[in-house]
Amino acid sequence: MKTETLNKLVQFRHNLHQEPELGFEERDTSRKVGAYLDSLGVEYVSGIGKTGIVAWIIGTVGDSDASVGLRADMDALPIEEKSGVEHISTRTGRMHACGHDGHTSILLGAVDYLKKNNDFAGTVYFVFQPAEEGVGGAKAMIEDGIFERFDMREIYALHNWPSLPIGQYGLIAGPIMAGGDRVDITIHGRGGHGGLNPHGCIDPIRIAAELVHKAHTIIAREVDPLNPAVLSICALQSGDLAGFAVIPDTATLSGTIRALDEATREVVRSGLRRLCQSLEQYYGAEIELVIEDKFGVTDNDPGATESARQVIADCFGEEALAVNHKPCMGGEDFSYMLAERPGAYIHVGSGDAEHSRGLHHPEYDFNDRIMPDGIRLLTELARKSLEKQLQ
Repeated sequence: MKTETLNKLVQFRHNLHQEPELGFEERDTSRKVGAYLDSLGVEYVSGIGKTGIVAWIIGTVGDSDASVGLRADMDALPIEEKSGVEHISTRTGRMHACGHDGHTSILLGAVDYLKKNNDFAGTVYFVFQPAEEGVGGAKAMIEDGIFERFDMREIYALHNWPSLPIGQYGLIAGPIMAGGDRVDITIHGRGGHGGLNPHGCIDPIRIAAELVHKAHTIIAREVDPLNPAVLSICALQSGDLAGFAVIPDTATLSGTIRALDEATREVVRSGLRRLCQSLEQYYGAEIELVIEDKFGVTDNDPGATESARQVIADCFGEEALAVNHKPCMGGEDFSYMLAERPGAYIHVGSGDAEHSRGLHHPEYDFNDRIMPDGIRLLTELARKSLEKQLQ
């Protein structure tokens, strides 16, 4: 890729980083992506899944119905940035802490390259997805008919991965990211004076403490140890520190369930439901449990994964494939697109001495050094998919 083009994409990425937008609020981001596509003379449709965009390029070699999608996410996170970079976020409490600004720029680079090198048969679709961070962007695009309106036979996506060094690519067939739920629990007890009449109260803090302790035993004693799963209670709020002698009426907890298969995920959900019911009955409290499906299991298709492995080996050498790469218990809503179409999700190593912070850290910044190889990877994945479909 020409230095001039790469510099333009880096500047574009820095601009997105300075003006981050949360899920389904990516109006400025979508407008900037549209303007970039206009400058390339590429057709696209905006407003898919509220703020998403789908662009496409039709190859010039023959008339073929082969097709493939390439997807990038666009949203930021509600985090106050502390990276200290020159292009630091200008929006209080908003930050591109997961590198979606970089993914969007890489996908635009792939558009640019394939527009200028369209000697292929078939159609490449470019999916600029909103709201990946747990608010349902992929679902919204699917519900908006993305796969009916744009007939993608396969779909691929990448994600920068700071825990892998630059030049390494993490790829496995089957589950690569966990399915995830948000858990919210409200305990309705009966408050009172902690000194005068604790015996007349239904203490929600006491119940919450027991619930947290027992919830964290569900994985150890109800889940097959060969099936990875996580249940974490991550927040607990109750009472007022100023009212040191007041037993409150309620306690609220929140957390997450993660698993690499749906059956195990349901085992954990069921265990938590039974625990809440038993505590409710024993203490005479009312316990509300809400389990919200946030992400499906990101399940890489074996055939698409093998194609991606070949592309990585051809482009960067066999040694670029990370050895014994493991699934991650983080979530990714690209899972819903992979449930609709075969494809693969790839971890792209981005770690170096200047970029050691992990995803979602307030000092994180996307590593621009991976942009050229990220563009090459996406363009070659598209070409490989189209060629495979013609065989």
